[in-house]
Amino acid sequence: MSTILIKTDKQSSKILAELAKKLGGNVIDIKDDQFEDFMLGNLMDKVKTGKTVSKELILKKLRY
Repeated sequence: MSTILIKTDKQSSKILAELAKKLGGNVIDIKDDQFEDFMLGNLMDKVKTGKTVSKELILKKLRY
């Protein structure tokens, strides 16, 4: 099984959803904030280093 995400306008989304259903696919509609959460998590996974950082260093970076 494979999954794709396509961000587009409402009309195009409707057409693509209908096509996917006709082809036997499962269509799930997600809102913009859910899409942003997914993409942020995806980005975080890509840049994950596995290193730990002190609380002080994080707070210092946030202040500047």
